[in-house]
Amino acid sequence: MYFDFHYYRKVLAYAWAQKQWPGRNKVLVKLLILVPLTTIFHAAFFTLDYLFFPALWHQKVVAPVFVVGHARSGTTLMHRLLAADGNRFSYFMFWEMFFPALTEKKIISMLAWLDRTVFGCRVEKYLQDWDERTFGQWRHIHEQGLWIPEEDQFIMNAAFVTQQWALDLPLMHEVDIFHIDELSARRRRSWMNFYKACVKRQLVLKGSSKTHLSKNPVMSGWVGAILDTFPDAAIVVMVRDPLQCIPSTLKLVEQQWRSKGWKKQDYLPSQQALTAISFDSFEMPRDLLAVRPGTPHKFVDYRDLTKSPKETVEQVYSAIGLGITDEYREYLHLQQEKEKKHSSKFNYNIDDYEITPREIEARLASLYDAYQWPRYQD
Repeated sequence: MYFDFHYYRKVLAYAWAQKQWPGRNKVLVKLLILVPLTTIFHAAFFTLDYLFFPALWHQKVVAPVFVVGHARSGTTLMHRLLAADGNRFSYFMFWEMFFPALTEKKIISMLAWLDRTVFGCRVEKYLQDWDERTFGQWRHIHEQGLWIPEEDQFIMNAAFVTQQWALDLPLMHEVDIFHIDELSARRRRSWMNFYKACVKRQLVLKGSSKTHLSKNPVMSGWVGAILDTFPDAAIVVMVRDPLQCIPSTLKLVEQQWRSKGWKKQDYLPSQQALTAISFDSFEMPRDLLAVRPGTPHKFVDYRDLTKSPKETVEQVYSAIGLGITDEYREYLHLQQEKEKKHSSKFNYNIDDYEITPREIEARLASLYDAYQWPRYQD
């Protein structure tokens, strides 16, 4: 099983140097004890997968679908609507990404059966309560929970290729998992091979003939690597007014850093790196798909998805060459009015950040013209 020792050493060195930060000891315990132990644990079960599930040797990943786009641009809503076509798609639930090996998931499924049949769902009820306490307060911002489909870049946590450490430690300016094409060819290939191995395991679990469905804002920078690894992949790119999603993302991540005890001067370099990534999230998918015109893809305006979700999803299916069943079409019809009311209750202010509305509009002028987004204070 792959593990990125290069990033591990960088994160460890950064945490070690933060001698005045109150959370230092807790993070060092994770890095020096928990990470090695869990890595050995996952690696052992990763190996056992090939013994217990020989179908894994021959499993293919055929025509996967990737939903990308800037964070807060509607990727979650699009992913949830597509995931409802459960007879077609396979995807990761959030809890499944804590256990990347197929054998691990099977053991947990057996324990869940034991809990239901012998203990009257005591463990399940406890986990449901924990889920509500942990994620309930944030669901008005981002719908998240153990049993909810989630962005599957988190499965890379086992390889220490994860955005989670950049939320605990403001080091986006030092550890960059967005610009995968800037890695050496060997590391880039290792990242994608590990991701593909995890997807294969999920397909063996959920149905070998299903289509893998992924949603990842981070993978807006991975489109080239995705198409090199999965040449028959389809890409769905969500687009939204940058003045709505850039400050929203900056605020959300800033809250994470502040909750860990970091001050503005601590996370400012990382926040500047995140701002640069924000622009790349808009530009890179478009640029990469422009040089691969044969790739099935669809750019989706967030306004269209919330105004006419049924018609928008039907257009996505048509663009990427999928047929819609009557059952799924009926689901979309029933969701139509509900999704029209979709909105975020997250408050933010662009004036809180170094980047200005005029700078955003100037940098992304061609997109403002193409999508006719309102100009600041028009």
